[in-house]
Amino acid sequence: MVETVDAIVVGAGVVGLAIARDLALAGRAPLVLDGEAQFGSWTSSRNSEVIHAGLYYPEGSLKARLCVEGRGLLYDFCKARGVPHRRTGKIIFAHDAAQTGELDAIEARGRQAGVRDLIRLDRDAVRALEPELACAGALLSPSTGIVDSHALMLALLGEAEAHGAMLVTGSRVARIARAGGLWQVFLDGADEAVVASPVLVNSAGLAAQELALAIEKLDPAHVPPAFYARGVYFTYGGKVPFRHLIYPVPEPGGLGTHLTLDLNGQARFGPDVEWIDAVDYTVDPARHAKFAAAARRIWPALDPARLQAGYAGVRPKITGPGEAAGDFVISGPADHGCAGLVNLFGIESPGLTSSMAIARLVSGKLD
Repeated sequence: MVETVDAIVVGAGVVGLAIARDLALAGRAPLVLDGEAQFGSWTSSRNSEVIHAGLYYPEGSLKARLCVEGRGLLYDFCKARGVPHRRTGKIIFAHDAAQTGELDAIEARGRQAGVRDLIRLDRDAVRALEPELACAGALLSPSTGIVDSHALMLALLGEAEAHGAMLVTGSRVARIARAGGLWQVFLDGADEAVVASPVLVNSAGLAAQELALAIEKLDPAHVPPAFYARGVYFTYGGKVPFRHLIYPVPEPGGLGTHLTLDLNGQARFGPDVEWIDAVDYTVDPARHAKFAAAARRIWPALDPARLQAGYAGVRPKITGPGEAAGDFVISGPADHGCAGLVNLFGIESPGLTSSMAIARLVSGKLD
């Protein structure tokens, strides 16, 4: 007999763990499966750890709605559970007068999404806040912040486990069959199903499309294409004269090479955007000159000798180069006709910020 559990969540990144917590709190204690040796090994541990305000996303999109909702939930959770975080605020700057129209567009999108605390800054107001930042104008987002992503995932997992959830790592799912009203999970190298459940959530991130195509009864027409955009970070070995996160106006495929701070005040520049054919976290030190040039647009006095190759993340995208950025896709039974199944695709930024709101949406689709 195959063991049956209340729910199965595949993927133990920050979104998968938030979903597991939400299901457990609702009385559906899930089994969480992840193919890596540790939870959060992919996108969730390879990002800027920024709590986004919700400024960049089209009106009516899931990204806009879930970012604003998730930001509030995340701040409340971090405060209640003692997860290290800080509201640093963010400055989005126009390098020259030709870019100020982009600031207008970002401000309008943010207000449409429910971001009510944006402050427009002229050149002198920016200088008063960040004397080293030269620009033609900027937007201040006071509700942007940073979080310790590992501590956040630990807190989500701990609360899920306290309500009956169980995490099993090193368990790579090969295929999923349907029998007797249950989703039966087969692991790599296994001829028999190891566990079954009436509820299955595919939160596999970069592997979500691959997993969805291995789900029996799911029409492949409900699986969007997968694209990968690598983002590289360079770290700065020394103090920086900034208290806020500093972002340029966005570029195609990402938010532009920006300066973020960790909770110890150390700075990193990135990520850039590089379209790749397969997941690859290689960081080429030869990109140093490009990063130094981008970083000097933020901080002209930067010492390039202190800038060094850091790490890379890969964005799980559903649209490719030259296409408009895709929205989150959270597909439930009403969308694809498979009872008890929810697939999540394209959960890139602002996925961390939106994680707890995404979890609520997933639970609602299952209800």
